[in-house]
Amino acid sequence: MANEAAGMSLAPEATTGPILHLQHVYLKDCSYEAPDGPRGEGNWNPQINLDLQTGVTELSPEIQEVVLTVTVSAKQGEKTAFLVEVKQAGVFLLRNLSEEDTKRAFGAICPSVLFPYARAQVSHLITQGGFPQLLLPPVNFDALFAANTNQNSQDAPASPQPN
Repeated sequence: MANEAAGMSLAPEATTGPILHLQHVYLKDCSYEAPDGPRGEGNWNPQINLDLQTGVTELSPEIQEVVLTVTVSAKQGEKTAFLVEVKQAGVFLLRNLSEEDTKRAFGAICPSVLFPYARAQVSHLITQGGFPQLLLPPVNFDALFAANTNQNSQDAPASPQPN
């Protein structure tokens, strides 16, 4: 009864269909560097650079750790104002997913789930370092995944055709 109220079904078909379930979210690692601290020389108008990377580690056949690494650097002129790196991790249960769906899960869905947590950590670290608040813009991981998939398919050599 309680499971039905929560929208969960114990029907057999629920266990045979594709499942992608978030089990844990945690901050795996973070670093913050501000070589000169928040000294303001002139107008604060930094050049911000954002880099995103995703890594996957198999913990068991159905359990995967996905780590989204967000690196943000700010330069004021030629000087680095700050450098922040956050490794936001999640443990996901994947069951009955096709190879294509698994790639999409790791390349788009899981990073989309983790990004808001990483975004909040980056903002917190920068603010605690004495700099003005920085909110990273939303990221469309579906579009990035699609672009990366198209890039990889264009870079792949054509398969030889039989005579």
